[in-house]
Amino acid sequence: MSSHREAPEISKDPVADGTDVYAFVSPDRPTHVTLIANFIPLQKPDSGPNFYEFGDDVLYEIHVNNRGDATKDVTYQFKFSTKVRNDKTFLYNTGPITGIGSPNWNRPQFYSLRRIERRKNGDIKKIVDLGTNLRVPPVNVGKRSTPNYANLSSQAIHEVKQNTRVFCGQRADAFHVDLGSIFDLGALRPLNEAHLISMPNAAGVNGVQGYNVHTIAIEVPIRKLTRDGTHPTNALSKKAVIGVWATASRRKSQVWNKDQGKYVGHGPWEQVSRLANPLFNEVIVPMAEKDEWNARGPHGDKRYTKYVNKPELQGLLPVLYPGAFSNLAAYDKPRADLNAVLMTGIPAGVVPGFQNFTGAVQADMLRLNVAVPPSSSPNDLGLVAGDAAGWPNGRRVNDDVVTVALRAVAGLTIPLVDPSYTPDGAASAVADGTTNTNAAATGSFPFLGLPGGGYQTEPGTTSAS
Repeated sequence: MSSHREAPEISKDPVADGTDVYAFVSPDRPTHVTLIANFIPLQKPDSGPNFYEFGDDVLYEIHVNNRGDATKDVTYQFKFSTKVRNDKTFLYNTGPITGIGSPNWNRPQFYSLRRIERRKNGDIKKIVDLGTNLRVPPVNVGKRSTPNYANLSSQAIHEVKQNTRVFCGQRADAFHVDLGSIFDLGALRPLNEAHLISMPNAAGVNGVQGYNVHTIAIEVPIRKLTRDGTHPTNALSKKAVIGVWATASRRKSQVWNKDQGKYVGHGPWEQVSRLANPLFNEVIVPMAEKDEWNARGPHGDKRYTKYVNKPELQGLLPVLYPGAFSNLAAYDKPRADLNAVLMTGIPAGVVPGFQNFTGAVQADMLRLNVAVPPSSSPNDLGLVAGDAAGWPNGRRVNDDVVTVALRAVAGLTIPLVDPSYTPDGAASAVADGTTNTNAAATGSFPFLGLPGGGYQTEPGTTSAS
């Protein structure tokens, strides 16, 4: 999956586990960019009495690079704190939570939001506290405890300084993938009959169905993210492209404090999770290097370029699907197409009128050209389907990144940089056959659908109300 439990160590630390990152020009406010980072994967809605929440001991950050060197130019930093109102009860809530400040909610959570600007050498240039004591909504417990969750959740959308809007809280997971099939020897149910171990073709099954995540979403004026403080309108301008990634960090050491009944962190913050492009650490980076990747910054990603230029999955497809990928099997050149998509951005001249090239520095970042307006008729396959507002130009909530990634690895995008190559016919048909079966994305901030509720949800289904 995109980045749910994608590395051995972070799979043991779900509170710090980043699952997906999104970056797109806001369709309802095109002067702004929406940045979203999801954490805490695979949340069952019916998870009481201890429901999911952000970690007070985790530093969550969304980073933006606007100089093309894959370093932090602008950082939005989120720190959370949790209160217990009544220490004599085990209950998450002692009655219906009808408002975000309801005294019936026994474990409210708050956060501060800080914007950090850095100079080219990495030194801090400016720190602005955009908001303090901002409220997180409760999780969607059920019809009695959170009777009007849509209204409750909307109360957690905060207008803060610098014409910025922010939301932190539980939402439905919009990512979809057939986990049960893809990790069963690389099978794709719609292509089961062609697999080396043949089975009848079948519809894909969304392995993330029924699960929620915790979302950090921030909507920022475009001019606050570009290198010169302007809103570019020329898609071919270098100033129009930004790089985005998210991280989670913990203190260097943790010691159990018996008086407080919890671990207490000490020392500097150490990065334990990072994420930009979907599926990068999941299926590109080898198992033995995944944890190290999570701890590094994108400016050092050149060491992983060899895995992009010759991805393991490219070699597996012809073996797993005999005869379906003969052209791909014979292709032995470095994958310049994947390198452009994942490591440098797409240079001008490859796609007419478009580019999101950040330069020669090899780095995994979501690259967003902010001069490309939102699409009036979005296509979930994004750029490869002619919709330049979709992945790999940033990433929207509805973009079908699994299908796009599979088809790219299967060779469909090679002709963009190597016209002599003819993709196999199967390359345009590859898909895991899933769609988002959780709450649909909304047309307004924070865009992800409402989370499934504990009372309403049955195994394999999800319902927000």
